[in-house]
Amino acid sequence: MIQLKDTVAIVTGGTRGIGFGIAQRLVELGARVVITSRHAEDCTRVATELSANGGEVLGIAADVSDPEACKTLITQVNEAFGRIDILVNNAGITQDNIVMLMREDQWDAVMAVNLKSVYNMSKAILRTLIKQRGGRIINITSVVGEMGNAGQANYAASKAGVIGFTKSLAREIASRGITVNAVAPGYIATEMTDAIQDSAKEKLQSQIPLGRIGSPEDVSGIVAFLASEQAAYITGQVFNVDGGLVMQG
Repeated sequence: MIQLKDTVAIVTGGTRGIGFGIAQRLVELGARVVITSRHAEDCTRVATELSANGGEVLGIAADVSDPEACKTLITQVNEAFGRIDILVNNAGITQDNIVMLMREDQWDAVMAVNLKSVYNMSKAILRTLIKQRGGRIINITSVVGEMGNAGQANYAASKAGVIGFTKSLAREIASRGITVNAVAPGYIATEMTDAIQDSAKEKLQSQIPLGRIGSPEDVSGIVAFLASEQAAYITGQVFNVDGGLVMQG
């Protein structure tokens, strides 16, 4: 059984959707969890909710697209808990448009939150993990970064970048006992997919071999495994959680 007792984890974008599901799973497994969002009220509300059953959860408002905010966040977590063991880079946004009509600010915003934040947070935490000679970095990418999607060139490019960053960083720091892996969800039931019309959802489901849209719990299970000692010999890998949507030979 996976045990994360006495570990300290950070989940960026942990107040809703997949991030909330990951934070909830880590708390259930005994980790002390820090959740981040740009909105302080959301951090407070969700930290209170996750702490209700005895978990130790801290909410810190931070814009992870800002490198200085990331450095400050790592300092705050180290001061609060004395160590950090797990970083889940989950924060992400969409600003969809076809390339012909996509504004530069739409491209830049998605790149900043989805890709630059992964660099910012990983760089900010490395000194802590290297000093401890161990740790886990888990980056949430997307199957869209592997297969592309019309109207999401910015999102797909950012998520493909996360995959390349994951593999490169894994090679750089493997000798320090730190693993870096990525999880690529497919279509997951969150606030984003709730806005999709029923007819479009049915079309999506018809493309998924397992015949259903996934849940945040489907994603949080593999994240918990990668955060645990059971995954100590796994690094530089991308794990698709997509019901079979993308099958690679």
